[in-house]
Amino acid sequence: MNKEEILSKVKDAFVSVLEHENFQLTDETTADDVDGWESITHMMIITEVEKAFHIKFKLMDLMNMNNVGDLVNAITSEIQ
Repeated sequence: MNKEEILSKVKDAFVSVLEHENFQLTDETTADDVDGWESITHMMIITEVEKAFHIKFKLMDLMNMNNVGDLVNAITSEIQ
């Protein structure tokens, strides 16, 4: 699975949780850039991503995520 395919599935998780598509996800996108991406929705997004990719993040991975690029990198390392 390439980066674009991963990012597409990640965006689907965001849309599912946030219930809007008024954002663009790039490697640099952070919670400050997306309406509704707050602490509680963050955990819901992570749960949706884990379901979509059939993975489970380690706590340390979650703590080291600062933007969407970090999330994509963590997914990539989990699915390889």
